[in-house]
Order: sequence, then C-alpha cells, then structure tokens
Amino acid sequence: MPQVAITLAEGRSPEQIRALLHAVHTAVQRTTDARPDHIRVVVHQVPRSHWSTGDVTLTEADAAGTGPAGPAIDAHHGRDTSRRPADAQQEEQS
Repeated sequence: MPQVAITLAEGRSPEQIRALLHAVHTAVQRTTDARPDHIRVVVHQVPRSHWSTGDVTLTEADAAGTGPAGPAIDAHHGRDTSRRPADAQQEEQS
C-alpha cells in the first residue's frame, strides 16, 4: 500500500489541493501499478508562521518583502512556484 505525505505552507485553495491529490494518486498508480483503493495521499498544511527558512518564518519573509508572497510558495525550496504545474509542487515523504 503506497502512502504519500505532502507538507505545504497554508494558502492553497480547496481546488488546488484536490488537483494535487489527484495528480499524485495518478502518478503513484501509473508508476507502481498499485490498486487505486490501496493508494493513500495525505496533505498537511502548515501555518506560514510555523515554517522557517534561515530562521525567518514565511510570514516574516512575506511581510518584509524578502520572499515570494502569496499561496504559490514552495517553502521547501524558497522560490515562487506559481507557474509550475500542480504535480510539480508536490513534496513526497516516505
């Protein structure tokens, strides 16, 4: 039973989260040949004030204008991902 956990900074719409769940499920099914009902995908959304890079929270970076603001932030890599497809924004953890 494949299980994928994705951690994102808060800010995505329900539609974006649903598209991500679908894209990850499809990728896992395609690459592992697992039965669809055996694939588990979980998205954890973390408040921006609870995620820091270089001892600066995402909230602080947004306020200071030193980081990309808004929901299209890949907090793990610290770059704007607004032009990347939803399936490229996933962060998988085993």
